[in-house]
Amino acid sequence: MTRSARRRWTRELTSEVDGIAVGSSGPVLLHGYDPPAGGRWIDDAIPGKLAALDRNNGEILWVSPCEVGYGRGFGAGFGPENDVIVVGPSNNGHRIVRMSLANGELLAAAGIPAFDEALVSPDLVVLLSAGQVLAIDTKKLEKRWNHAREAERYHHLGRNQNRVFVVASNRQTKRQGVFSLDVKSGKVERWLVQPNQRVIHDIAVDKHGLTLSCSDLEELLPREALIEFLVQRGDDIKKKSQLALVCIAPDAGSNDAPLWYELLDQPASEEFPEISITADSGKLYVVRGALLEVRDGLTGRPLDEWAVPGLDERVGWSVAEGAGLLAEETRVSIFELPA
Repeated sequence: MTRSARRRWTRELTSEVDGIAVGSSGPVLLHGYDPPAGGRWIDDAIPGKLAALDRNNGEILWVSPCEVGYGRGFGAGFGPENDVIVVGPSNNGHRIVRMSLANGELLAAAGIPAFDEALVSPDLVVLLSAGQVLAIDTKKLEKRWNHAREAERYHHLGRNQNRVFVVASNRQTKRQGVFSLDVKSGKVERWLVQPNQRVIHDIAVDKHGLTLSCSDLEELLPREALIEFLVQRGDDIKKKSQLALVCIAPDAGSNDAPLWYELLDQPASEEFPEISITADSGKLYVVRGALLEVRDGLTGRPLDEWAVPGLDERVGWSVAEGAGLLAEETRVSIFELPA
């Protein structure tokens, strides 16, 4: 039976929220802006501000202007020295900034290339654009490594402790796969999924595994697993065109069988399926509209399901240590996810 998720707190805001971050401890971070009357701006990048809220009760700890605004690419998270890292566009090109976690004071800033997706970790910020994957040191705000190949286009990022996982496509065939990079050097380790998928819609990573939502399950399975799948499927031909969840071990090779897989009641032909996934603390969270399903990340076994008010109208959504942070346009909430 689907239950309503318990809300720990909610806060109405006067500003528009366009980015969020939450870690295993410490405050919740909100990035936002104040829209002008009529919604017209002089510059392409909208001036931003950053706020820290108490994760237990939603009390605003501080609000500070932020060099990074709203536009193409955004990311935020916690640095290694009681600081906050924010990346995104500004009126002078894309920037990375360090701010004090205690009061929002600006500590340092540097220019960076434009990007589409970012992963902010205490040691490293990994940026992804169509043409490259770039890692930046969070202390020095300097490039540590980058990966770029003319034959590849890059789509999504994931990371566990030692590896960065990249969803990439072959520019000629347009087919997508997944490979891993060493987080320290940026060197390619292996292809976990050969570029044979029409599209990989989403990726969720933790220490237990790498979960994908993809469209071509039969192309992904090695021979023995494929035979088992075809036998179990029987005469249900429709399943061939359904979206699938597939979990792969972080050190798997392209010929290794998945840890688990499941076909979903969702057509694989949809370019933007109404489903998203995220992983945290050994659990996989599957979002469909306002419904949130939690599964055991290692086995795929369903654990619980909740209705989360506002989840279908989210601006941002993140999970850390059993707390679900939900941002709508001018409201932010923390929900308890105790599965």
